[in-house]
Amino acid sequence: METPAETYREDGFTLARWQFADEPELVATVNGSLEHLRAWMIWASGGYTAEDGAEFLRTTRQNWASGEAHDFAIRVDGSIAGAVGVMAREGGVEIGYWLARGFVGRGLVTRTVRLLTAEAFRLGAGYVEIKHDEWNVRSGAVPARLGFTKVRTEPAEKPLAPSCAGTNHVWRLVRTPCSAPAAP
Repeated sequence: METPAETYREDGFTLARWQFADEPELVATVNGSLEHLRAWMIWASGGYTAEDGAEFLRTTRQNWASGEAHDFAIRVDGSIAGAVGVMAREGGVEIGYWLARGFVGRGLVTRTVRLLTAEAFRLGAGYVEIKHDEWNVRSGAVPARLGFTKVRTEPAEKPLAPSCAGTNHVWRLVRTPCSAPAAP
C-alpha cells in the first residue's frame, strides 16, 4: 500500500498524523478517559504518563517512516477525540481505534473507518481487517455497520485488558472493483 496523506478533513472531524507537539494534549485526553479506555486497552490499564505519550509518538514516527503503520489523531473542533491506526499486513491493512469518553456514540469511528477503508483500497490494499475482543460489542458494531464480514476468531495477545475475554473477532472487507464501505 502507498503512504497515505498526513491529514484528512471530513465533515465534523479531521485525521492528522501525530506530531511530537501533541504529547501534552494526548496525555490529558487519555487520562481524562482512563475509566473508559482501561477496560479494553491494556496500554491504559495502569494509567498514562507523559513518558507513555512521548514513547507512543516516537513509535508512531518510526512506524510511519518504515510503512509499518500510519497513526492519526482524530480531532473534532481542533481537540483530540481519539486515535486511529492503519497497520500494514501481508496484502492488506488492519485498522484499530479508540475514542475519548465524550466522543463515544456519535458515529465518529464509523465515519473514520469508512474514510480510511476507502483510502486504503485507493492506495492499493487488497483487504482491510478490524479485530476486537468478543466482549467489546461497541467496537464490533463498527465493521458490522460498514459491511465487513466476520471471518474468524483468534486468541488475543496477552496481557489482556481487564474487560477482555481473550478471544478476538476478526472482520474483513476485500477490495473489489467497486469497493466502498457501506453507509451506516
